Amino acid sequence: MLPIVTPEEMRAIDAAASETEQVLIGRAGSAVAGTAVRLLGGTYGRTVNVIVGGGNNGADGRVAGEQLRALGVRVRDFDIDNCPPTLPPADLVIDAAFGTGFRGVWKAPDVGGAPVLAVDIPSGVDALTGEVAGRVLHAVATITFGAYKPGLLLPPGRGYTGEVQVADIGLGGAAAATARANFVQAADVADWLPRRDTAAHKWRAAVRVVAGSHTMSGAATLVALGAMRAGAGMVHLSSPGSLLGGLPTEVVQRELSAEGWSGEVLNTLDRFHSLVIGPGLGRADDVTTQIRLAVLGAPVPLVLDGDGLFAMAWNVQDAAALLRRRATPTVLTPHDGEYALLTGAKPCSDRFDAARRLAADSGCIVLLKGPTTVVADPAGRVLAVVSGDSRLATAGTGDVLAGIIGTLLAGGMDAFHAAATGAWLHGEAANRAPAFGMIASDVADHLPEVLADLS
Repeated sequence: MLPIVTPEEMRAIDAAASETEQVLIGRAGSAVAGTAVRLLGGTYGRTVNVIVGGGNNGADGRVAGEQLRALGVRVRDFDIDNCPPTLPPADLVIDAAFGTGFRGVWKAPDVGGAPVLAVDIPSGVDALTGEVAGRVLHAVATITFGAYKPGLLLPPGRGYTGEVQVADIGLGGAAAATARANFVQAADVADWLPRRDTAAHKWRAAVRVVAGSHTMSGAATLVALGAMRAGAGMVHLSSPGSLLGGLPTEVVQRELSAEGWSGEVLNTLDRFHSLVIGPGLGRADDVTTQIRLAVLGAPVPLVLDGDGLFAMAWNVQDAAALLRRRATPTVLTPHDGEYALLTGAKPCSDRFDAARRLAADSGCIVLLKGPTTVVADPAGRVLAVVSGDSRLATAGTGDVLAGIIGTLLAGGMDAFHAAATGAWLHGEAANRAPAFGMIASDVADHLPEVLADLS
């Protein structure tokens, strides 16, 4: 995993460094110059414009400019206090105007069609939240120091960074020790995935699903499909009062009463290793009551999604207080609207903090959905996942994700890593689907390919 630190944490790391500020600036400037040469494809006949501010970020840019001059590059420095509204043509622009401590509005100059290399973070992007104020230059690459900052991963800031490179400059060890958040990579997922042993059989990773209704049968189908494609040995599905058509052949469908069904569910969990409950169940009063009873009584790890989240919020008690009564691991998978149902307000601009707060209040693992998925545990640890893209903004993909996480829990993964692994697999499977016209079942169908590559 790659560490992610807040601007405040990074300032403390800088202050505690054994090297002087001048040494760190020299290393940072050298890293910027090296990346600039790579982007330029050489130095002969090249011209670089450097936008420099008054702080350390500007100092990094000035050092980079000096080193590029020494290599024969024509370098022009433009101080932010007297920077013209339009810069002269160049082969590259280095944005060293403002760093991670910037607050306010930045109106960047027009750089024409020149590619931009951002130093630490594109100037004008909030390093904590990813929020953007004013006119910000889109970088083709960003070189940041010591560790990722949240704003490099959270939208809309993430859309301005281009390729992100982390330069250690001697602060990486301290950043890793300080970080309470990490950026999930493919190698991490490969390490976390449970392996089937030689004595495995179908009941070793059995998933129980309670989902769907006569008007929303697709949700149940997609949860079951996601679970099976993620490697579940057995999936049993029940939809209250309905027998659904169109299910995968391998899924066992079990009848469930139309009302008062929670006890029936709890009595069937003895051979199962996880329960996925909520998608497509609807929001009728008896349904929400039965969901709450099943959630509070289930002795197995549980994924609560869709209408299950609504059910926990739609009660006279505080949702978080109710969830704290769970004795076994629980994963909540809210999008922003469901988060608001559970907490009373949509996530704040600091999405890491928003996920942490709900996790701490509820005692659950929280997977806050979005272009960057944020997974938090009650202790305040965060895992950020950026696999996947806008293809996932289609009906049913969240149901597939719930099934994937259910399988990972059934396979023995701890809930924190199961949620993050599920999000990464979900996004990577979507990446392998068609760029246009992808449907949720396509995500499930590509999971075996992703899992095979990781193994």
